Amino acid sequence: MTVPAPGLPARVRIHEVGARDGLQNEQTTVPVEVKAEFVRRLAGAGLTTIEATSFVHPRWVPQLADAEELLPLLTGVAADLPVLVPNERGLDRAVAQGVRRIAVFGSATETFAARNLNRTVDESLAMFEPVVARAKDAGMHVRGYLSMCFGDPWEGAVPVPQVVRVAKALVDLGCDELSLGDTIGVATPGHVAALLDGLAGAGVGTDRIGVHFHDTYGQALANTYEALRHGVTTVDASAGGLGGCPYAKSATGNLATEDLVWMLDGLGIETGVDLAALTATSVWMAEQLGRPSPSRTVRALSHKE
Repeated sequence: MTVPAPGLPARVRIHEVGARDGLQNEQTTVPVEVKAEFVRRLAGAGLTTIEATSFVHPRWVPQLADAEELLPLLTGVAADLPVLVPNERGLDRAVAQGVRRIAVFGSATETFAARNLNRTVDESLAMFEPVVARAKDAGMHVRGYLSMCFGDPWEGAVPVPQVVRVAKALVDLGCDELSLGDTIGVATPGHVAALLDGLAGAGVGTDRIGVHFHDTYGQALANTYEALRHGVTTVDASAGGLGGCPYAKSATGNLATEDLVWMLDGLGIETGVDLAALTATSVWMAEQLGRPSPSRTVRALSHKE
């Protein structure tokens, strides 16, 4: 039953991360043909932004070492297919594949920056500067991921001004869009509201913000709803709830795309996604991985069938 709520956006763009953020966490490497079929099925279900892969060094993320093999298999897919690049070498590889949308991955905390990027926060921003500049000069769309926006497993709660400073720096570098990451899933709605208000006060509006919630404490949908109330219209999610963060051991799965679509459908918010087709895709992918999907909606709908 569709029952709209006042003050919410009419349409939400889902930034699907299952093929990258989801599969990079698998213990075994998924065959490249399966990855390509996964992306094709996601596009067939109506998702228009599907993060395809990462050009991180294979030593760090071996599950995505086949990026150069994968992208040619996706020719003709009717969706934007951004890729993650960590540095200029990653950008070179992406450019060679004709990529038009990239993302860089930063941290709001020093400990995670040191463990994930082997740099301080400011050193990582300096590393991104030529990447973003070159990408923009080439007419690319650039997304800036910002992890540990709400809590850090080593540092604890992350102060809002600290996150705002780094987010504003990424915008000033030229990022078209920011994705605010609740990497270990500790955010609650009031904290989400406080961060979005802080960003607005620094001149970073919700028109260039996406949210990326993990469901460690079951708060991902509640936090998403609060972000929608503040005008956010881009939400990251992972088909079947795949993924987490390989460098933060307490991180559990991403918000499941099916759970998000169920909520948005009920609110009358347009996504363009066919929930039945998406559920079938996640059931198929779970079969490839040899385990059931953690998505509650996938389980409910597939059980009914």
